[in-house]
Amino acid sequence: MLEISREQFAKIVEQALESLPEKFKEKINNVAIFAEDEPTAEQLKKMRLRRGDLLFGLFEGYAQAKKLNIGPVLPDRITIFRLAILSQVDSFQEAKEKIIATVKHEIAHHFGSDERGAAKASR
Repeated sequence: MLEISREQFAKIVEQALESLPEKFKEKINNVAIFAEDEPTAEQLKKMRLRRGDLLFGLFEGYAQAKKLNIGPVLPDRITIFRLAILSQVDSFQEAKEKIIATVKHEIAHHFGSDERGAAKASR
C-alpha cells in the first residue's frame, strides 16, 4: 500500500477544497471536513458496511437543498478516509486524483446530489 502521512493526506484534502470553483466554495455552508484513517464502527453501521469494506468518503448531515432555516445547528460532516484510498492507488499522483475526486463527490452530496449526480461531479 502506498504511504502518505496523515498530515500530507489532510493537506491534499485541503488543497482539493481550495481547488473547487469559486461558485461552489461560496455556497459551502456549515460543513466540517475531516481526514481520518478509517470509518468508525458507528459510520460503518450507518452505511450498512463491515470493517474491511471500502469507503473513500462519507457525507453525514442534511443536503443544503433540504435544510430549513431553524436557527443554529451543528455542522454537517464530510470525512475522507485515508487507508481505503491508499489501498487502491499505486502512485502519489493517483492518490491525489482519488482524494480530489472523493472530496468533490462528498461536496456534491452536501449540495443535494444523489449517488449518480455525485459520481458525475467527481469526474
